[in-house]
Amino acid sequence: KLDLNSYKNIKMAFIVTEQKNNVLIITLNRADKFNSFNREMALQLISELDKAEKDASVRAIVLTGTGKAFCAGQDLKEAVDPEGPEIRTILEEHYNPLILRIRKLNKPVIAAVNGVAAGAGANLALACDIVVANEGASFIQAFSKIGLIPDCSGTFMLPRLIGWQRASALMMTAEKVSAHEAQQMGMIYKVFANDDFERSSKELASQIAAMPTKGLIYTKY
Repeated sequence: KLDLNSYKNIKMAFIVTEQKNNVLIITLNRADKFNSFNREMALQLISELDKAEKDASVRAIVLTGTGKAFCAGQDLKEAVDPEGPEIRTILEEHYNPLILRIRKLNKPVIAAVNGVAAGAGANLALACDIVVANEGASFIQAFSKIGLIPDCSGTFMLPRLIGWQRASALMMTAEKVSAHEAQQMGMIYKVFANDDFERSSKELASQIAAMPTKGLIYTKY
């Protein structure tokens, strides 16, 4: 049974948060695993988003990753572990609630993609309200290579961003898309130079945080 309360008092080892003025920066923190999701990280992220929704001092959220990757999707070692959660559990208790939380959150969420975003990681980014990336970032729908259907709302979001034909091709071929290609096809908002990425992402978030939040949320819905 999903119990977020059991995670709220745990040190957020896999999720690091930092608030600067009205911007909350949430960082996926499994760099040695390219920030791939395990159960703890997924539930910790949902918990942090829940807390952010209730915190009036938070007016915008930045979601990013540590190290060379934004998020490599699901940790497959956990997924095939006989003692680990089943695929159905991962979908019903990790990814579906996470995407619904982002889409229903009463704060704008900006994905700052700092590196590879693959599988569920790519679709996690695309579910955010605004997506920016550094020049070295890339996006890949890696599911077809392992016989899976895109999760994390990928089959819903991607066609609406770039069109049915292109989305179908990317999901079926698992072709890697560079940050600049993603911007050109309308998958993401902007690409920032690597040296300027962190500053520009935070400046964008600060700009959004200074806007009338209620109006932004009605725009989001």
